[in-house]
Amino acid sequence: MSWLELSLTLHAAQQASIEAALEDLGALSITLRDADADTPDERAIFEPGVGETPLWNDIVVQALFASGVDRAGLVHALTELAPGLTPEQLTFREVADQDWTRAWMDLFRPMRFGRRLWIYPWNIEPPATDADAVIVRLDPGLAFGTGTHPTTALCLEWLDARDLVGKTVIDYGCGSGVLAIAALKLGATRVMGIDNDVQALAASRDNAERNGVAGMLDLYLPDHLPPLQADALVANILAGPLADLAPLFAQRLAPAGALALSGILAGQEGDLLERYGEWFDNLVVAQCEDWIRIDGTRKA
Repeated sequence: MSWLELSLTLHAAQQASIEAALEDLGALSITLRDADADTPDERAIFEPGVGETPLWNDIVVQALFASGVDRAGLVHALTELAPGLTPEQLTFREVADQDWTRAWMDLFRPMRFGRRLWIYPWNIEPPATDADAVIVRLDPGLAFGTGTHPTTALCLEWLDARDLVGKTVIDYGCGSGVLAIAALKLGATRVMGIDNDVQALAASRDNAERNGVAGMLDLYLPDHLPPLQADALVANILAGPLADLAPLFAQRLAPAGALALSGILAGQEGDLLERYGEWFDNLVVAQCEDWIRIDGTRKA
């Protein structure tokens, strides 16, 4: 059996309307990928929050239809439903039936963050040659995509550089749990993962079980976080919520506790540095592509 694949490249602002139009026209599946994912510095991990749209500037949309669909009719209907879309943006190809899950998983490759930390897709067996390697294994269906978001990379590198042995850590906005699990694999004795999406908490729990650390990971909705103080806190969300959460993070970090904030676009760091300066010292900025991480320590 074969299928008809429709592909188009569009700007992120068009994604929602065009995806809705494709669904209305009976697309059997819709896949999004980074239009720039084939660049040399691509990384193989991506961690959007559950239900969130990828934060790519340009997106390739691939929609699968039954092979007998009328291509001309599909083009006409799609351009009617999505004003601004032109027929020249659309390409078609016949796709043979295959094991789609296996084909998707075979795209992923292990990646290193910092000196020790490796992220492996679950279907690839890590080698036993590097005794110092710290390996987190994730289900591609839950935590992997076509390219790594720089904010995740910035946070993973920060965790790798910390001495987390015996420490407690808060991962605020835990998503699929990649940062929380990495902290535990790097020696933390307890991690609190916080997310406002119950699906994210379920994904974090599933991935923690796969890595044998579920017993050290506590998961909470934001309003249920107990009144404790951690030794380190990492938050990979967005600049607006980070500004609002500054007083809470100050309460939840012990004196001299380490802080890492990401999900910040270049140019947004100035206001956050001023905001967090009330409670945190040694604030420094790291940048990856167009994204920023702010590090600091809780004032005594």
